[in-house]
Amino acid sequence: MSGSPEASRVVSAYRRVLPAYTRYRIAQHITPEVRSQVKKRIAEVAAVPQQVDRIRVQRAVRRRPDLYSGPDRIPVTVDHQPRAAFVHEDLTPLLARRENLDAVLDALEGAGIDHFCVRGAFDRSSTVAVADRDRPRVLRALARLCERTPGCVTPIPHGESREPRFCEPGHQPGVWKRAAAAGAVRLTWFHTDPEGRLVLGVPYGCDVEFWTEETPGVLTAPRRNRVTEVVPASGAPVEASDSLFTRLAPAGRDPLPPVRTRAEFTAARPDDVDFPVDVVYTWVDGSDPEWLRRRAQAAGQAYHAEAANAARYLSRDELKYSLRSLRMHAPWVRNIYLVTDDQVPAWLDTSVPGLKVVSHKEIFSDPSVLPTFNSHAIESQLHHIDGLAEHFLYFNDDMFLGREVVPQDFFHANGLTKFFPSPANVPQGEPSELDVPVSVAGKNNRELIEERFGTTLTQKMKHVPYPLRRSVLHEIEEEFAERHRTTMGNRFRSLDDLSIASSLHHYYAFHTGRAVPGNLRYSYVDLALPDTPDRLARLLARRNRHAFCLNDTVSTERDVEAQLALLGPFLEAYFPLPSRFEKSDRRETR
Repeated sequence: MSGSPEASRVVSAYRRVLPAYTRYRIAQHITPEVRSQVKKRIAEVAAVPQQVDRIRVQRAVRRRPDLYSGPDRIPVTVDHQPRAAFVHEDLTPLLARRENLDAVLDALEGAGIDHFCVRGAFDRSSTVAVADRDRPRVLRALARLCERTPGCVTPIPHGESREPRFCEPGHQPGVWKRAAAAGAVRLTWFHTDPEGRLVLGVPYGCDVEFWTEETPGVLTAPRRNRVTEVVPASGAPVEASDSLFTRLAPAGRDPLPPVRTRAEFTAARPDDVDFPVDVVYTWVDGSDPEWLRRRAQAAGQAYHAEAANAARYLSRDELKYSLRSLRMHAPWVRNIYLVTDDQVPAWLDTSVPGLKVVSHKEIFSDPSVLPTFNSHAIESQLHHIDGLAEHFLYFNDDMFLGREVVPQDFFHANGLTKFFPSPANVPQGEPSELDVPVSVAGKNNRELIEERFGTTLTQKMKHVPYPLRRSVLHEIEEEFAERHRTTMGNRFRSLDDLSIASSLHHYYAFHTGRAVPGNLRYSYVDLALPDTPDRLARLLARRNRHAFCLNDTVSTERDVEAQLALLGPFLEAYFPLPSRFEKSDRRETR
């Protein structure tokens, strides 16, 4: 059975069910023969829920084929429950949100019910307000809608501030009895891609709030929102772009279709980010023969084995999936710049608007130091990119967005950037050849901060997208001109490097009043560790990290095949839908 699909299924279930430490203890105390039987039994048990799910879906389809079957929908399973999901070739969270909102608006308008959109507490969902006196008509209109289409319902108690997680089929009458006393109801239609790999559900639903007229002439909300909890009952409706009602929408460009609202919800708020935000990637293909030739001919070498390790330059197509994560989870990004040593991934469509490949030759203030194989040197020149926004995010290609993020996760509306300190400390003492490169650069950064501001930095930064400002980077280049030039000129990682984009910028900006600490839910996965399969499985199952990094500094070319066998399915399952930056022929043959 070794190497067969059945063997792979058994091993996958075994790893998914048991944590790495437990498997290690089993391997120490149980013979291979017994362990093989344990694996098979676990695989059998793990398969039972899947079989039950299939039976539930089959029954649901038989009972209501009009809801679960059709040219525009397919049956799926969500939390072990059968759901009908509408199919979209170009599915995104923003699209799912708008589809659900439009379904509710059409039902209310068709029934002649007055309503207005509200700037609610959540960016992934939408909120529509109606007068509580119209509740019977509203519930009838929504019930009729859910009888014709596979809508699901979640009654929300008065004052409830948490985001709903579950829903019930709207064609069942019991849920509408509970909705009769709720402060709001969430209407959800599930949406998926043609192969049913990604399903977007309850978080992207539309909340219908019942506003009460406790004071004559004044409507009061059943819970808090971002603007106001009272509006005049007879206030005039206005139209505004739906972009106002979700921070996932691009600010000031490509506005979403208009919706009906009240004037109170159209005013700009102090925390609205109205400036453009770009993204910069640095990327290298370490298997490119021309790049390898340039590296072999370059004088000098990295001071530390980790800095010269092949793992630093291996490409596992992480960039493709990182771009997919941007497409899904940060639609507000304006332009993307890919900084390379005159290399372009074979799958990348460079003709698509919004993407520009930038050569090292275009940004290095002293091109004579090229070629360079030092990421610290490349990062020192990012602010020279022509056309780059003042505010931008710097990604390594092994960084991914794991769920929706908004500009406010990285920037304040007044222009301040955020930074994300790591629990890991920068080692004490002077830089040493025994230090790994990140520690050396951290120590050098610490020296500059101590000299300039009199404080001692002790923390590294998390491996998440780094919020940066061009003006701060220019200032650092002038303030520490000699050390900056030295870093730029080091072709390989060196003992006098600075890590400008990933660390020094944040501490310098903080001390000059232009950055503050922030917080993101984040995971760091070292591909060389034995618990990697378990950690990837948890990431995929939960999808609750704003960002995660799949890093590797010690592997060799011999490890690539095994890592591809692990990473490929994970990344494809997490980000199954191509971005617009992938060549169309590859998208069509998927």
